This record gives sequence, structure tokens and C-alpha cells, in this order.
Amino acid sequence: MQDFIVVMGMILKAEPVGDYDRRLVILTKEKGKITAFAKGARKPNSRFVAATSPFSFGEFKLYVGREAYNILETNISNYFDELRSDFMGAYYGMYFSEVMNYYTRENSDEKDMLKLLYQSMRALSNEKIGNDLIRYIFEIKALAINGEYPGIPEHKKILESTEYTISYIVNSQIERLYSFTVSDEVLMELKQIATIFRNRFIDQKFKSMEIIDSMT
Repeated sequence: MQDFIVVMGMILKAEPVGDYDRRLVILTKEKGKITAFAKGARKPNSRFVAATSPFSFGEFKLYVGREAYNILETNISNYFDELRSDFMGAYYGMYFSEVMNYYTRENSDEKDMLKLLYQSMRALSNEKIGNDLIRYIFEIKALAINGEYPGIPEHKKILESTEYTISYIVNSQIERLYSFTVSDEVLMELKQIATIFRNRFIDQKFKSMEIIDSMT
């Protein structure tokens, strides 16, 4: 008897395998980060063409194989199409996905990370706040969720409003993260703090971040 499971998640990465298949990395609510294969997903008439693209969020019905998961059905609730047609938005989305691929693990409780990724993608889509602010909020909150937030560096003097903003990011509910804007001075200090944290805790370079930095 075949074993099936249904998970909710977002595709972090999709890459070709063989002539027609795709290998997916999916961040899920139930199983943390998993790898799954979508057979025939690269065929023009496949029902999996759009559903197995990066940023796709929804339910995935999986067949549990001996060594891997295989996708049987999908029910995508948000493709984030607006990011696919927005050059810079797409790169920010790719960066967030790369960070999540770095941070998360299989069979770990990654519900908050998935929620942060989803809300960050929504923030990129609505254009109410700038992409740079979304990025710094995302980076600081991801660090806090992962249990690595070290507090504001003692040697770093920052504005009181910047200190308040960082405290809000660290302690607020994820659903309320992207509900404010900041002054240019605070944005610059958030960038400095986020850069310090990133250099300290992430020992990997991301291609999407290099492209963003070269264009901003």
C-alpha cells in the first residue's frame, strides 16, 4: 500500500532532472524543508508546469517513497505572479527563498519560518513599503526565529527610534511585521545592523543578494 501525505508549503527551489522532471525544495508547515520530485513537470502540457515553480504556495499531495517524496497532486493558493513580472521583486523573493533554504532543516518545526516567508512575499507584492525595508525586517526576524538574535551590538550607537524598530521586529507577531515605514536615517541604521548580523551568522553568499546589491 502506498503512503500519502498532504503538506502545506512554498517552493524554495526548482531545478531540472532528466529530460522532463523537476527536483523541488519545499518549505512545509508539517515536515520542515523537504525535497520532492515532480515527474513530467517540464512537459509543455503538464499540469505541474506552473504549480512546481518557485514562489508557489499551497498544498502538495506527496507519495512517500523509500528515498524521496514524489508529487501526485497540487492545490496552489498563491503563485505570487506579481513578483514573477517584477524584476526586482523577483530577485528579492529569490533572496528570501535562498535564506530559508540555508536556515531550515528537514523534520524540524519551521512553521514560523514558513509564515515569515509567506508574509514577506506578500509585502513585496503590495508595494506599500520599500523592498529594502522588507529585506532588513526579514533578515532580523529570521535571525530571531532561529534563536540567534544577539541584541544590538554594544559598540554601535543608534537612534532611539531605530532601537525601538528593532525591538518591534524581534518581538512582534509575524502577521504585523510589515505594517510600518521608517525615516531614511532609521532605514540606513537598520541596513548597518542587518549587515553586521548577516556577516556574523551567515557563512554563505547568495547570488540573488549580489545582484540586488549591484543594482541598488
